[in-house]
Amino acid sequence: MFGYTIINTPSFLYSKNTIDSIFKSISKNIDKKQNWLLNIVFVEQKSIKNLNNIYRKKNKETDVLSFHYFESFDTLKQDEIAWEIILCEEIIKKQGLEYWLGSEKEFYKLLIHSILHILGFDHEDENEYEIMKKIEEKIAQELDLF
Repeated sequence: MFGYTIINTPSFLYSKNTIDSIFKSISKNIDKKQNWLLNIVFVEQKSIKNLNNIYRKKNKETDVLSFHYFESFDTLKQDEIAWEIILCEEIIKKQGLEYWLGSEKEFYKLLIHSILHILGFDHEDENEYEIMKKIEEKIAQELDLF
């Protein structure tokens, strides 16, 4: 299971126990090595727009970006930071209202989605989208999140 650190704590409430449960559920359901550290970083809209422009060539805000720092994880030690999930608090709050989930549940939804990206899942075509969506739904149902 990944270890994690939350950087720049958001103003909305969230449960560390729920985050831990998300990581445990993903570890149980996805048969891929998950023993490195992960930073969960909250930034402002301007910062995430800048990162989205630099790394994805999209000059607009986004809710979340996922980064990995190594091509091969074979030589990494368990206490090394291998990944970061960058989240925009303002967009999470906006989407939480828009989707009737609230900020906390929107955060959990994006966290699950981002961790799956980190583990190699994507949604570039319809088949990949359906696979990823089923896993997201299974984890959310397992934890009774939505």
